[in-house]
Amino acid sequence: MALADADIAFATDLFSELGHVTTRKMFGGMCLYLEGDVFALMSSDGQLYLKSKGDIVTELADAGATQFHNMPYWSIPDAALDDPSDACTLARRTIASLT
Repeated sequence: MALADADIAFATDLFSELGHVTTRKMFGGMCLYLEGDVFALMSSDGQLYLKSKGDIVTELADAGATQFHNMPYWSIPDAALDDPSDACTLARRTIASLT
């Protein structure tokens, strides 16, 4: 199942506070980029995942996040999906974990 335009619009709107977010469809889902670097993905079923490593992974897992296969992507807690400010704060923290 491929993503609908509404799914793509939701994700780019959710992360609009971060700056110019771009997307690229692949394998039925898509990757989200900030300044040319992948920071998140959306699976074909519409679930959003943030690329993360380090201590933030434990925090995400403790909050009920699930890992996308064996990749370094963790689902966004439902509360953050309802609040763009919270989603962007979380995204900034996960982006910082990658450096």
